[in-house]
Amino acid sequence: MKKKTTYKSAPADLTEAIMLSESIDDFLPAPEFLIKKEENVKITISLSKSSVDFFKEKAKKAGVPYQTMIKTVIDKYSSHYLKSK
Repeated sequence: MKKKTTYKSAPADLTEAIMLSESIDDFLPAPEFLIKKEENVKITISLSKSSVDFFKEKAKKAGVPYQTMIKTVIDKYSSHYLKSK
């Protein structure tokens, strides 16, 4: 049997709860500033079937396009080595 939780200091009603709540300023940037836009370049590339199959399987489980996953891996790889220069 699930244990029932009771709150000893919980407000009696919603109005009281709102009155006792604390306002927090919005600290997040606007949505258009959350993602850094970068210039993209379209290329044609030949990859091994096993690599593409791997990314397709992982991307399907994650619910993202496999091309986006491959792009992210390449971006992270290049970013890592650009920082170490």
